[in-house]
Amino acid sequence: MKIEVVQLENIRSHVKSTVPFARGFNCLVGGLGCGKSSILYAIDFAFFGDPLGRSYEYLLREGAENGKVTVEFTQNGKSYKISRGLKRRGKGISQDFDELKFFQGENLIASVKSDAVEEQLKLVTGLDKELFREIVWVRQEHLKELLDVAPRERQKRLDELFGLSDYETAWSNLSVFQREYEGEKRAYEKDPDIVGIEKLNAEYSRLAEEFSLLEMNLQEITRRLGEAKKTLEEAELKLRKLEELKTFIDELKMKEAKLQADLANIEHSSASLAEKIEGKKLAIENLRQRLNSMETQIQSYRGKLKETGIPADQPIENLRRYLLSFDDQIASLKAEQEAALRNMQTDQKRISSLSTENRCPLCLQPLSNDYKNGLMQRIQKENAERQKTISQLQSEIEELKQIKEKASNAISNLQTLTPRIEDLKSRITEEEKALAELSKEFEGKQRLETELRVQLEKVHAEIGRFDVSELENVKKLREQAFRQYYSLESDLRTRENRKKDLMKRLDDIKERIDHAQQKIERMEKLSKVVGVIGSIRDAYRSIQPKLRSEFVKVLKNFVQQVLDNLVGGEGSPINITIDETYTPYVLSESGGEREVSNLSGGERTLIALAYRLGLGQLIMQSKIGHGLSLLLLDEPTESLGREDGSIDRLAEAISRFKAIEQIIAVTHSEAFAEKAEHVIRVEKEDGQSKIYVEK
Repeated sequence: MKIEVVQLENIRSHVKSTVPFARGFNCLVGGLGCGKSSILYAIDFAFFGDPLGRSYEYLLREGAENGKVTVEFTQNGKSYKISRGLKRRGKGISQDFDELKFFQGENLIASVKSDAVEEQLKLVTGLDKELFREIVWVRQEHLKELLDVAPRERQKRLDELFGLSDYETAWSNLSVFQREYEGEKRAYEKDPDIVGIEKLNAEYSRLAEEFSLLEMNLQEITRRLGEAKKTLEEAELKLRKLEELKTFIDELKMKEAKLQADLANIEHSSASLAEKIEGKKLAIENLRQRLNSMETQIQSYRGKLKETGIPADQPIENLRRYLLSFDDQIASLKAEQEAALRNMQTDQKRISSLSTENRCPLCLQPLSNDYKNGLMQRIQKENAERQKTISQLQSEIEELKQIKEKASNAISNLQTLTPRIEDLKSRITEEEKALAELSKEFEGKQRLETELRVQLEKVHAEIGRFDVSELENVKKLREQAFRQYYSLESDLRTRENRKKDLMKRLDDIKERIDHAQQKIERMEKLSKVVGVIGSIRDAYRSIQPKLRSEFVKVLKNFVQQVLDNLVGGEGSPINITIDETYTPYVLSESGGEREVSNLSGGERTLIALAYRLGLGQLIMQSKIGHGLSLLLLDEPTESLGREDGSIDRLAEAISRFKAIEQIIAVTHSEAFAEKAEHVIRVEKEDGQSKIYVEK
């Protein structure tokens, strides 16, 4: 893995900085507080995101609302870029996951979710946060940390990094399973089904024999039940037919009662109609008699009219006109009578006048006595004639009045009798029509009565053919078949329930036997598993010290090689040895062991660096299959001075150390920086860090 470029925006004192790196020994140099270590903090944040403390206050520039880090690197010939952001929210600072992106070339391979980015980063580089912070990044004042801790603490931490603690964990975890399996095995040994499996087998055999006998009984009962069912069905069918017949007979009886009621009603109606017919006939006869009487009267009155000389066969209106002619005749006679009477009265006056005077009453001429007497005699004779005429006219008038009265009386009676005769004729016609209808209705009733009697005889015959005793006998047969069927069915259900119970008991016992057998097999397997677990635990307990010894040997060689490279041929060689707690000791020329804590500061720094580099190579080989390719050093010149040449020697040693592809060191030592292949100067101007690439 090789870092190409680191870009910082609002990270500590960096407002906007771009830091390029190259293969080999890179050195970030500058004064105190100028922002050198901030670049290493930024690389750690870009890769893993988690703060080194409780918050990101150490990372985001004071007063800035947002910050961002972008790291471009190569791995196995491929280019990658990872970026993360920070955002101030109120009084706190958190990651801005919208800025979290991981690219391979131009392709986005993970974003937004920190877990997904870390997973992809580990797939690409093999690094996780623990490896990076323990091995790759040696922070300021942490170089000698592993040398200063207690041996057992050092052994524990390094066992965890090498993966040896997994054996201890596995040994401890396996003890839980071993105890659990042994407890399970002891429980199986006391299990009643396993202890009494022979009794279970005997019980199973007995129940199986009983089950076979029950099966044969069930087959026989099923056969008999089928026969009983058939008998019951036949009896029910016959009973159903007879009940249907009885229902039909009951309906016939209802019909019989209805027919009898209808017949009685018809007979009553016929008698009533007969009475009405007789009554109608009597009424018609009476009406006819009255009609004959009236017609006789009519003939009598018409005879009287004939006697008066009026045509009797004329209508009433014509007869009335004849009456009016009588009035005309009477009036004419009265007029003639009055005329004669007036003439007679006039003549009387003339006679009176002549008797007193001898003058003509008309012309007033004087008359002689003879002429006067003769005139008076003529006038008296004429008056006598007139008196006879008046009397004769009076007789004629009286006669005409009598004839008129007689004719008027006859016409009046005719007028009265004629509408009454017409009314009688109409009533006779209506009564005859009613009589005809009653006669017709009577004849219909007679026919209906005949039909009802015929139907009633047929119903009587149908009812007479039904035998109630047959129905009772069939009911008894059906009841016997029913009891037989349900007795067998009850017996069958009882035996089937017994069969189910036996089957359940057989299944239960079979299940218990199977489970017991499985438990026996499980118990046998548990015995083997317990033995295997014991063997594995013994192997884990024995392999951990062996593997640690091998790691210690390889680590000693790695550290010695690194130390030789760091010291080179200029200084005195430093020979070391490492014990089982990973504690390094310096071997004197006499073969004695000196603790590192008794060495000078410069020697301790060289040994600590060699120790960390050796550990890094070995751990990376064991974890990801290849050596350490990236190393970040923060102020590695701790306890070294320019006067004794230790800084120069350390820098020279690092520059010669080619086993690591890229080393990035942070220092304030100009002497240390002079030995670097690539120097990047960091300066602070107006509170902002500036980057200058010197070589």
